[in-house]
Amino acid sequence: MSTRGPVRVADIGAFDALIDARSPSEFTLDHIPGAINCPVLDDEERRIVGTLYHQTGAFEARRIGGAFVAANLARHLREHFADRPANWKPLVYCWRGGLRSGSMVAWMRLVGWDAQQLAGGYKSWRRHVIDRIAERCPQLPLVVVCGATGSAKTRLLHRMETLGAQVLDLEGMARHRGSLLGAWRGVPQPSQKHFETLLAGRLDGFDLARPVFVEGESPRIGRIALPPELVERMRAAPVVEVQATPEARLAYLLRDYADLGEDREALAALMAHFKEAQGKETVARWQGWARAGDMASLFAELMALHYDPHYERSQSRHFARWRERAGVAADDLSEAALPALARQVLEAAAGSPA
Repeated sequence: MSTRGPVRVADIGAFDALIDARSPSEFTLDHIPGAINCPVLDDEERRIVGTLYHQTGAFEARRIGGAFVAANLARHLREHFADRPANWKPLVYCWRGGLRSGSMVAWMRLVGWDAQQLAGGYKSWRRHVIDRIAERCPQLPLVVVCGATGSAKTRLLHRMETLGAQVLDLEGMARHRGSLLGAWRGVPQPSQKHFETLLAGRLDGFDLARPVFVEGESPRIGRIALPPELVERMRAAPVVEVQATPEARLAYLLRDYADLGEDREALAALMAHFKEAQGKETVARWQGWARAGDMASLFAELMALHYDPHYERSQSRHFARWRERAGVAADDLSEAALPALARQVLEAAAGSPA
C-alpha cells in the first residue's frame, strides 16, 4: 500500500487512469476530462440510501448501501478492471473524496493496485476550474471578430485555426449558435459546469504571447452564461468586423440554418418570441413563411427588421474599441471563399492597434 501524501488536482497526470465513482447523473452534469464513470452507487441506489438515511438513520442506510457498493465494486472488478496489470495506478474521486471513492480505493488496494484518492474529490476540481478561469481570462490577448448575423463568423474562426491562429470557439463549447434561433437541432447544451470545465481546459492551452481570436458574443449563449471575467476582457479587446453584404449573409443563413426548415411548425412557434418587439402582424407573416418553408423571405426580414438594428445598437455600446475597429469586406461567404477571407481577417488584426 502506498504511503504517499494527499493527491491534488495538479497530480492527476501522474496516474494511469482517472475513475469517477459518482452516479451517472453526476458524471453527465460534469466530470474531470479523461475520467471514466464506474459508479459505486447508481442514481436509483443513491436515492434509496438517501431516503433510508433520513427515514431510519445512518445504520440502516449504510447496511443497505454497503450491499449496493459491494455488488457494484464486484461488477467493476469483473468488467472494467479485469485486464489491468499489477503495476496499474488508478486515481479515484467522488463528490468530495469521501466514502464512495474511499470504498473503491480500499478494494483496489486489497487487489494489489496502487490506487489513490483525489483529495477533496470533484469539489477540488471544481475549485480549480473556477480559479483557472478567473486567473487566465484577464491575461488573454483577445481579438474579437464581429459581424452582423449571418457573417459566417464561427466558420471563419475555424478556417483561421487551420491557418495556425489561436481560436476560442465559445459557441462550439456551448453547442449553440448564440441567437434565439441558434439551438443545435437534436443536440442539448452542456451544463454550465461542464462548459466551464471545457473553457478552463481550452484557456490552459493558449500561448499568451500570441493573439486569441474569439467571436463577439453576448454574456449568454443559449442558457450558458459566460464568465464575467471573460466578458469584461472581450469588451476591452480590439475588434475586426466582417462587413459582409446582405446578399452574402442571406445565402449563408439559408445554408447554416437549413435544419430549422425540417420542423416548420416548431420554427413558426419560435417566431412568437419576437411578438413583443415586432408586433402581431409581422410575427403572423413570419409564421406563415415558416409554415410554408419560405426561408428566404423569413430570414431576409429577420435580418432587416430584427437582427441588423439590434447589431447596430449593441456593438458600439458593448465594445470599448468599436470605433477603431478594422473592417474586412466580403461579398461571398461560401466555403470556397472562407480561406481567403480568414487570411484577410488575420492581416487586419495584425495591423490593428494592440
